Amino acid sequence: ECCRFFGDNGLTLKVFFTKAAPFGVLWTLTNYLYLHAIKKINTTDVSVLFCCNKAFVFLLSWIVLRDRFMGVRIVAAILAIAGIVMMTYADGFHSHSVIGIALVVGSASVSALYKVLFKLLLGSAKFGEAALFLSILGVFNILFITCIPVILYLTKVEYWSSFDDIPWGNLCGFSVLLLTFNIVLNFGIAVTYPTLMSLGIVLSVPVNAVVDRYTSKIVFNGVRVIAMVIIVLGFLLLLLPEEWDVWLMKLLTRLKVRKKEEAAEGCADLGSGPQNKGGRARPSFAR
Repeated sequence: ECCRFFGDNGLTLKVFFTKAAPFGVLWTLTNYLYLHAIKKINTTDVSVLFCCNKAFVFLLSWIVLRDRFMGVRIVAAILAIAGIVMMTYADGFHSHSVIGIALVVGSASVSALYKVLFKLLLGSAKFGEAALFLSILGVFNILFITCIPVILYLTKVEYWSSFDDIPWGNLCGFSVLLLTFNIVLNFGIAVTYPTLMSLGIVLSVPVNAVVDRYTSKIVFNGVRVIAMVIIVLGFLLLLLPEEWDVWLMKLLTRLKVRKKEEAAEGCADLGSGPQNKGGRARPSFAR
């Protein structure tokens, strides 16, 4: 039943190479660029810049999927681009930081392409379908991606150190965290609201900022802080639902109606007050 997610014929060898393998390449490239970016710049900047992924998803969905045009999301995309420029300016356009920022933006762009192509080719996945798809990506990585380090070693492009020198504890811990991230992200979207899952990306920014503040020599100057705020603001604007303007108009209408009702009640109270006083005063005047 879950194999029908890939089409009427289920999971075939052709489907594996045409619908699953490209996503394996894109996901590997996303992680590869992201990890290289962390080597160039601090994790706070990386996590903030990766928030632009949401803006790139909107732009690609608008072009490829013909999604509904929303002015607020265009504004959010502009804010994301402005934040990227300001983040680059914060470090003075040094080659080291520019390369790191370019790697993060490239990672966010590839991730956005992954999501849009997934929606275009496969649609939305349920719980079992997401599990099957992740398993297929794992098989693809084992069969093909693991060959790349071996090829680089045999061609003497890279050299491996002794296996005793490899930090196996760090690698295993990182692998467990990465596996947990993928499971929570993919299964979380299947069982809860995507907006709640997206908020995790924003929450990673202050956490990384606190860690970098005490573990590295990061300088939170005014330009960097403003760039962070602009990018996060653009990200939050992209989380607004498509019918947000309708809901806002309904809310404003209700508030106006309530104010009119309160004003009418106030006028009624003011109007009834003098009449009662006048009615009480007439008998005494007649006496």
